[in-house]
Amino acid sequence: MVYVKVTILYENHSGFIKGLLGGHGFSALVESNGIKVLVDTGTDGGVLLNNMEALGVEPDSIDYLFITHGHYDHTGGLKALLEARSKPLKVIAHPGIFQRRIALKPKRREIGIPFTREELEGLGAEFILGTDPFEFARGFMSSGEVERATWDRAVGYLPDGTKDPVKDDIALVVDLGDSVAVVTGCGHSGVINIVRHAENVSGKPVKVLLGGLHLAGAKEELLEDVANNISAKLYAGHCTGLESFAYLRCRLGERVEPLHVGKVIELQAVSL
Repeated sequence: MVYVKVTILYENHSGFIKGLLGGHGFSALVESNGIKVLVDTGTDGGVLLNNMEALGVEPDSIDYLFITHGHYDHTGGLKALLEARSKPLKVIAHPGIFQRRIALKPKRREIGIPFTREELEGLGAEFILGTDPFEFARGFMSSGEVERATWDRAVGYLPDGTKDPVKDDIALVVDLGDSVAVVTGCGHSGVINIVRHAENVSGKPVKVLLGGLHLAGAKEELLEDVANNISAKLYAGHCTGLESFAYLRCRLGERVEPLHVGKVIELQAVSL
């Protein structure tokens, strides 16, 4: 048997272990087959490194960094993470993560990755960028660009004022043998699209969907669509929204669980 372990390192809520810090953003450590993949780095490098230390995660122990998309609340801790390491780090992402992007409310501001590619490469980042699905380590696959057959949850604007489609929004697909687990940072591609796409590229059903589902402020009909079309266990946090989480919890019961810093999720998989 193979076990997949997910530890939440950065989330809006700090959890219940002394010394952990919460903050707007997301980061999770996924371990399988002796490989450690860090998904996103949250907003603040100091918060990320504090939580890593408190939870016994050494920066040099991470084998890969997987960036779900190029927003600041998923990439802001990247520089501090690289500075805390003594060796290079392979970074899996979509080539669009360095796209400059802005928000217009409550005021115009930059919301993209707050570092240049050259700056990060100078600190040891080795970028492996692609738009297509590919397996980058045993049991770990990048979804590549997600096919959007139904609604999405793209936000923000490009500098020319056009809406940002957030095409760089990808998900980590983790093999569980007869099924897969999917880790999404914000779910800008739309969680139904993400699940269907992951099943198509892996050829296996999605057992678990974990991360930010970007359902804050979603209308009831959209939440009903999620409840009726996703059969996976949902570990929802970050941009899911408290009201939307409560709605899905009422509809789906214990099939929906909240995330917080320090939460550990263990998934049993058949031999890979």
